Amino acid sequence: MKTFNTLLAGTVACLALSTSLAHAERGADGELKILFWQAVSTMNPFLSAGTKEVYASSMVIEPLARYDEKGELVPWLVTEIPTLENGGISEDLLSMTWKLMPDLKWSDGSAFTADDVVFTWKYCTAPDGGCAQRAQYEGVKNVEAVDPQTVKVTFEEPKPYPYSAFVGAQSPIIQAAQFKDCLGAKAPGCTDANFKPVGTGPFVVTDFKPNDVITFEANPNYRDPDKPAFASVTLKGGGDAASAARAVLETGEFDYAWNAQVEPEVLEAMMAAGKGRLEISFGTQVERININFTNPDPALGDKRSTKEAGPHPSLSDPAVRRALSLAIDRDIIVEAGYGQSGKPTCNIVPAPEAVASTKNDSWCLKQDIEAANKLLDDAGWARGPDGIRAKDGVRLSFLYQTSTNSVRQATQELVKAMWAEIGVDAELRNASASVFFGGDPASPDTFQKFYADVEMYTNNFDGTDPEKYLAEWLCDKMPSPENGWQGQNIPRYCNAEYDKLVGELSRTSDLDKRAELAKQLNDMLTEEGAHIPLVHRGDQSSFAVTLDGILMNSWDSQVWNIADWHRKK
Repeated sequence: MKTFNTLLAGTVACLALSTSLAHAERGADGELKILFWQAVSTMNPFLSAGTKEVYASSMVIEPLARYDEKGELVPWLVTEIPTLENGGISEDLLSMTWKLMPDLKWSDGSAFTADDVVFTWKYCTAPDGGCAQRAQYEGVKNVEAVDPQTVKVTFEEPKPYPYSAFVGAQSPIIQAAQFKDCLGAKAPGCTDANFKPVGTGPFVVTDFKPNDVITFEANPNYRDPDKPAFASVTLKGGGDAASAARAVLETGEFDYAWNAQVEPEVLEAMMAAGKGRLEISFGTQVERININFTNPDPALGDKRSTKEAGPHPSLSDPAVRRALSLAIDRDIIVEAGYGQSGKPTCNIVPAPEAVASTKNDSWCLKQDIEAANKLLDDAGWARGPDGIRAKDGVRLSFLYQTSTNSVRQATQELVKAMWAEIGVDAELRNASASVFFGGDPASPDTFQKFYADVEMYTNNFDGTDPEKYLAEWLCDKMPSPENGWQGQNIPRYCNAEYDKLVGELSRTSDLDKRAELAKQLNDMLTEEGAHIPLVHRGDQSSFAVTLDGILMNSWDSQVWNIADWHRKK
């Protein structure tokens, strides 16, 4: 029987380094200028599920292990990846032991120890804490410091694939001394710690202006004395995807702009200036439309979009959810907005190939207006004088929200027109990406609060194993006022059979069986309309032609190896 542990023992690789000449000394290349058109709202990824927060913070705080550009698990703050073969994972699969690298220091010069790892677990699982990354700790019973350099993780039941907690950019270690008074409901109020976390990464925050500018300087206590090559980093936020890409590709004002979600023809014209290049890699990103299973009616007050609000008046009907998907022409959306950086998909888990299902392609991948109309007719949703369908006084008219971006607004317009063909109306709304993905529990416009009927955005998961990602749709992961709106189950989907199948996946070690279970879970989400997958997106960002050492990574953070970035000599 093949197991993940057996496979991992043979594939864990040493951390890849840039093939070009390394820089000679720390700070020799001056300033690095970065542009995120989705501005960063916090440097604490436990308080925001937004990719922008995860990426920015990964320059400062780091996990024990992470995934390289090939999707392979590599040691980061530890000496090796625990496996059955090296004794790091117990024979009964109930525990694993991490050995920290010796002499690691936080950026303030203090020692990095096992107590910091234990504290991180306590922080993210604290009652009333609302940790956005809580799914990373699913099934963890206890974390203990065996000694200052040794961490033991114990699981509630045998865990054949244990690489979740403290692995990947979404599960970094935070300093116990800095966050000790920030547990539970106190977490959002720890502004200094959330904006300027002490870290082990190559950079430290010197100034943080929420949703605007972050300045960093090289970490004087970074473990490699010759890195990073850049003495400082300025990360500017705001604007839009097109202006961000232009600032690198056409004007050369910036060195790196994340997420070039820009129409293909526009990018092609920008690159003619010769100032920059595009890097594209495919991982697990999917642009999707989430369906709200709960009632978002503003009249419900604090109960809106929660379990207490009750089921959605029309989207609780499976026929409506299926019809909305059938009406969409994914090929047109890819052609208009993504080009070579997108592929039509019906999967929320589109990669790696071993876990990518094809079961739903037969009904979902190609537009079928006739089938969608028949579904609604048969379900009793009749067209009114204005052409919009209704039943029992409930109209199929939906508030459709997303973040502000020209590609997304164009997609909204396309989908609105497609839905009109089946008698469904859509009111379009967009919010600044900084707000939409910011995770502020006081804002009504975050994607977690989901004060709309449907909403569109992209999400993905670290690494190549989807177990922890699929756990995000468990019934107990719904955002709510009780968890600071930080749950990951954005559609508020709840299915006891789904929860049971996730539990089975967590107990399964055989590779082929795990792949089949992952496909079943993926198919269940699509078939039941928890979301409408649209586009398997490639990571696409722009880089200055003078920047070297880039290893584009779709399995972790795009800046995962920023310590190796440098100017071409």
